[in-house]
Amino acid sequence: MPFLTSKHPFYSANDYYRETFGRKLVRLSFDGGFTCPNRDGTLSKEGCVFCSEAGSGDFASSRVKSIEEQYADQIELISDKWKDCGYIAYLQAYTNTYAPVECLRKLYFSLAKLPNVYAIAIATRPDCLESDKIALLSELNKAIPVIVELGLQTSDEKTAVLINRCYTNEVYEKAVFDLKNIGVHVITHLIVGLPFESFDTMCQSLDYAVKCGTNGVKLQLLHVLKGTKLSKMYEEGIFEVLSFEEYITIITELIKNLPPDIVVHRITGDGNRDKLVAPLWSRDKRKVLNTVHKTFAMQGTYQGVNKGV
Repeated sequence: MPFLTSKHPFYSANDYYRETFGRKLVRLSFDGGFTCPNRDGTLSKEGCVFCSEAGSGDFASSRVKSIEEQYADQIELISDKWKDCGYIAYLQAYTNTYAPVECLRKLYFSLAKLPNVYAIAIATRPDCLESDKIALLSELNKAIPVIVELGLQTSDEKTAVLINRCYTNEVYEKAVFDLKNIGVHVITHLIVGLPFESFDTMCQSLDYAVKCGTNGVKLQLLHVLKGTKLSKMYEEGIFEVLSFEEYITIITELIKNLPPDIVVHRITGDGNRDKLVAPLWSRDKRKVLNTVHKTFAMQGTYQGVNKGV
């Protein structure tokens, strides 16, 4: 049974990092200057329907700055809130394995040399993990712990087509297998509230990721952002977003069905406030987090309860 703090009824990222590294770790978001095969015309020019112009890296530093300059910016942002902590260098924007290996090696090892960095987290697409990239990540993982975040979003193939994901589930399965084979901690991104998905569909996606071998999950509320194809669909009344009450019910049930060794790295997410179209209630992230924890407390339940563990 993993270490659990009194603050979390599930195996949180904070629990995992304290257990693994012996201290609190905070993420510093970097922009490595990447693009995405789903944007540059290799697979599509449209991108995933929910993805912002920043490639999900709205809170990363500016890509025109050096890694050292971005590091300084990020430290300044968190200095008032976090005093005594280590750092995770997080490559968040776009697809962070979508470049020649030598370019990636230079970037990754530059991040590894930054002061007080305990691990590197790399967000990418499962279809951008060719054998030479896996070999590089294996090399890097011997120098510093590596975390790879894969954007599955859903295991429902019809929804995958709708959101223009542009790869099949089998590609995700292979990516998880290859990453686990080199000892990398794998986090899977799943979006809660995708158009036309039922609660059962969301459960199936979560179960699928677990069965494929993911170490952790990020459960991301669907945000409708200005300028995206999803925004146009929403404004045309093609789908509705979840209410606050619906989301709380869904997210707590999903977590309860997780095995206790699966790390819950996120239970809602942040939408760019200037670009957020819906759901507007998601602007109050603290309320969402507090309500999830209160719901667990009132129910007297915890992660894994529905599986008898």
